[in-house]
Amino acid sequence: MDRPDVLVVGAGVSGLTTSVRLAEQGLRVRLVAEAAPRDTNSAAAGAIWDPIYAEHARVPEWAAASYAVFSRMAAESFPGVRVVDGIEASRSPITSPGWARGLPGFRECVRAELPKGFVHGWHYTAPIIDMPPYLAALEAMVRASGAELRFGARLTSLAEGFAQAPIVVNCSGSGARELVPDPTVKPIRGQLVVIRNPGHREFFAEHTEELGEMIYLLPQGDILLLGGSAEEGVADPEPDPLVADAILKRCGDIFPEIRDAEVLGHRGGIRPARPVIRLEQESSGGRHIVHNYGHSGAGVSLSWGCADDVTAVVCGLLGR
Repeated sequence: MDRPDVLVVGAGVSGLTTSVRLAEQGLRVRLVAEAAPRDTNSAAAGAIWDPIYAEHARVPEWAAASYAVFSRMAAESFPGVRVVDGIEASRSPITSPGWARGLPGFRECVRAELPKGFVHGWHYTAPIIDMPPYLAALEAMVRASGAELRFGARLTSLAEGFAQAPIVVNCSGSGARELVPDPTVKPIRGQLVVIRNPGHREFFAEHTEELGEMIYLLPQGDILLLGGSAEEGVADPEPDPLVADAILKRCGDIFPEIRDAEVLGHRGGIRPARPVIRLEQESSGGRHIVHNYGHSGAGVSLSWGCADDVTAVVCGLLGR
């Protein structure tokens, strides 16, 4: 490729989605990343659309835009994307959140629908993404657009990217802590246990105000993903057997039918937490960085909305 218009840094869900949107505008895109999509933290995500655990004034708009895209993808049988019915429930008597009330299939649960220990819940329909095939399909879209992908490429600073393109889009996730550098980015390890699905067709998610120990069950056909955990300050994505055992116990206490299910594997990944998502432009001397990171546990849920905003900024910089 000749010198591209834009260099995208990062091959997780934010980097790939942003690259798709930029290429759709006819821009010449080069994506560089240390890890290929299948090896990123995004590949380990449970990935139910759930726009919480991330802060920014535009979260509602980003979440709604992403929900609409995922719904279209599900209707078109895009790899890994399905729309599933399920319940989100709380152990305390809270009001159902506003973002849930406008969703398809929303209704308040009756007490008989709730597992033991839960006092309030709501039913709705949401996209669930099986991340490995989904990321592979996004990667294929990026390649089909004519964009160039370079994996195994490590930048020591974003400024290095200007040797390749006049605009650098930073989708480096937890790597932004060193790459920017941004010390406000904090790693939070999350784990999932993969079991053979004993027959669950609906999701269940525990509603909590903060990331921590929680219960969720995400059906992916013949497998069921069990979660979850949130270990602040842990930057090693390798799953911890003790944390996995605790997830199995928590989920089994609520749903006894899974206690004897075959464990098929474990997933671990790092959520890039930040007090506020950073989606903004930095410019100096005709060179521009557009940041898109700090999504914590909502990277997938906000991915398409954020990509649209990044693309609008980039096109504005290029006068398009």
